[in-house]
Amino acid sequence: MSSNAVRWPISLWAAVTPSGPDCPELTGAQQADVVIIGGGFTGLSTALHLREANVDVAIVEAAEPGWGASGRNNGQVIPTLSRPDPEDIIAKHGAAGERFVALLRDSASTLFDIVGRYDIAAEHEQSGWIQPVHSPGRIKIAERRVRQWSKFGAPVELLSRDEVRDMLGSDTWFGGFWNRTGGHINPLALARGLARTVLGLGVRIYARSPATSFERRGGKWVVKTERGEISGRALVVATNAYSGEFSTSLVPDIAHEVMPVLSWQMATQPLSDNVRKTIIPGRLAMSDTHGELYFARYDARNRLVTGGAVIGPGDKAARLKARVTERLQRLWPQIGDISFDYVWNGYVGMTSDFLPRIHRLGPNAFGWTGCNGRAVALTMPLGRELAKAVQGVPESELALPFTEPVTIPAHGLMRKLAPLMLLVYRRRDAREM
Repeated sequence: MSSNAVRWPISLWAAVTPSGPDCPELTGAQQADVVIIGGGFTGLSTALHLREANVDVAIVEAAEPGWGASGRNNGQVIPTLSRPDPEDIIAKHGAAGERFVALLRDSASTLFDIVGRYDIAAEHEQSGWIQPVHSPGRIKIAERRVRQWSKFGAPVELLSRDEVRDMLGSDTWFGGFWNRTGGHINPLALARGLARTVLGLGVRIYARSPATSFERRGGKWVVKTERGEISGRALVVATNAYSGEFSTSLVPDIAHEVMPVLSWQMATQPLSDNVRKTIIPGRLAMSDTHGELYFARYDARNRLVTGGAVIGPGDKAARLKARVTERLQRLWPQIGDISFDYVWNGYVGMTSDFLPRIHRLGPNAFGWTGCNGRAVALTMPLGRELAKAVQGVPESELALPFTEPVTIPAHGLMRKLAPLMLLVYRRRDAREM
């Protein structure tokens, strides 16, 4: 993948968000105290927290800030992981897992606090996040999550079928749970707003400068691009699902432990006020328990922003429009005729156990991958912790459960086969638990 001419997806977010800052390419030999590879949410949050500590920071971005997954996702701010619950995390990571659970618990509030503190125009709404269950037996999932997250102080609540119907405007689901701290944002507006914020604080962002390699030289980390290099005392690699997209040799172990899965997003025409008031009337973010996920939220113009998954040949966007139209009309018959103004996609970084992978890459060097569809909220406090790590905060005080990279065998083949998991999810979704 080349970054010479940055082409943005024809997405809702790209259409409605003011242009990002004008950033130069990396040329010649440059220096910083901390060098960050990746100008998405993690890299920008790390830079923000480092500048708050008066640390000199430079970001090396392959395209433009927010071009990757950070600017393409649905924008739901969800303070949990997709599958592992607190007890799973602690069983795997011990005390570090407990600190990480606390990070997750507060992650949505951390994001909204940053947006408010720096007055970032991100179309943010902290309206709550709800996970309804799609079959009677799956209420066990909601009960388990409420029990475990309540134990760690999260503001969660178990919901009856009637309560879910009132909150979502549909009697499709059989109960669920919600977390009041969640919500939704315009993710590209957040990324570009963070970029402007950190530039204002003195961070340098080098855009259209894919990192091709990094090495340890003379006690410093040196990051190379096609037209230049930059050295620093410390290094953070924050490339997530796009770790192998611009250079297969940059971080092969990290790139091969995550599966980039194409996620499709779509936005309807703005709904009328009469219809909108009957569909998710409280403007919550919603994603349910289907493996083939049902999810939706509103944007600031009252478009319903949803999405889906599609495999096979042909016009995928057209097929997806037909499938999601049928779904929305089944969930909310009152929605009437539907047209989609925007359909776009981007990669989500999936790991085999649905847990993020956080690594030490050497002296004062750290990296991570594996958002598993939860990056929006997660990356804000994750950047804070990575900023602490490169400043020498002891590991016992970090909410970072470090592991060694574990690559997926036959990664190239598995990447081609990964979309077929949709058939497995559909089969599981049709079964009762």
